[in-house]
Amino acid sequence: METEQKDKVPLFKKWSHWYALAIAWLLVQIIAFYLFTQYFS
Repeated sequence: METEQKDKVPLFKKWSHWYALAIAWLLVQIIAFYLFTQYFS
């Protein structure tokens, strides 16, 4: 068994890309819920 494990980032090359994706997804959800609220209020 190998004691040294490499921390590979899945899909993207850098962790900062994952953080940017998470923030962008959060903004999309906030805008969608805002529009949903405005439409049904």
